[in-house]
Amino acid sequence: MTDANRQFRLAARPVGLPTRDDWTLTCEPIPEPGEGEVLARTLYLSLDPAMRGWMNEGKSYIPPVGLGEVMRAGGVGRVVASRHPDFAVGDAVSGGFGVQQYACLPGAQFTHVDPRLAPLPTHLGTLGMPGMTAYFGLLEVGRPLPGNTVVVSGAAGAVGSVVGQIAKLKGCRVVGVAGGADKTRYLVDELGFDAAVDYKTEDVRAALRRACPSGIDVFFDNVGGDILDAALATLARHARIVICGAISQYNNTTAVRGPQNYLSLLVNRARMEGMVVFDYASRYGEAVRDLSAWMAAGQLIAREHVVDGFESFPETLLKLFSGENFGKLVLKVAED
Repeated sequence: MTDANRQFRLAARPVGLPTRDDWTLTCEPIPEPGEGEVLARTLYLSLDPAMRGWMNEGKSYIPPVGLGEVMRAGGVGRVVASRHPDFAVGDAVSGGFGVQQYACLPGAQFTHVDPRLAPLPTHLGTLGMPGMTAYFGLLEVGRPLPGNTVVVSGAAGAVGSVVGQIAKLKGCRVVGVAGGADKTRYLVDELGFDAAVDYKTEDVRAALRRACPSGIDVFFDNVGGDILDAALATLARHARIVICGAISQYNNTTAVRGPQNYLSLLVNRARMEGMVVFDYASRYGEAVRDLSAWMAAGQLIAREHVVDGFESFPETLLKLFSGENFGKLVLKVAED
């Protein structure tokens, strides 16, 4: 154990894309756990598009990160000291570590993870919050039926790739929207999607009409903006639109652009509903059970994009918004 805990703290509310100036890298003493607390060393941190929203002031589904506070982030690590009966030194745990090298939290805020099920980074992706989001967002909000056409935006990302694979397991026809030939090939050739649309080189609305001749029954949206509008123009009767995220809008310096084709909801008697994964926290075990079983059976592929180096956090986070990441973006903080 080192004798200091490096932390990234939010120094300013970003305007547009965050820059290194929006962070302060501090060095604090490693805390000693109090009664009922656990100290864990951070091994991997989850970098997620939602983090950009947490930096903004204003009402949301979760309070914003305060100026001067350690940046919020999920992580996995190993217990190095414990004053909680359920956790022993050496246990692998996940929780709200924050962007820091050590996290000291009440034991109730950590969850045991089983490295035998999958490598630790996978517990931040397919077996972590993105996997939970995909599972409940698709099955509980989207409610796909066998034979439905399911379209996923951000389809090569942490959430979208799992959404598409679950939809295939449920007997649906799946179309993914992603950026670049490598990603669209991956969706079809490796993940088993029926078709893929490259938003960087294709007219998305025309491509969706070709790929979905009977319309879209379920649209799982991670992107918003023009892609959401293209999907709204291609809905089938009684379609369900799952609003999971809108990464195309997170760094706007002007007002967020809402959907222009929303009257398609009226014409097609469709439903558009937002989902926040925390609403399903009491059922995470159900999702982990099913997702890990599908992985063990070779029916579900997990992919992580791991970047090494704690101090690279500000620049690595930006990969989410440039589309550089391929799969779940994970920051490696330390060797296990």
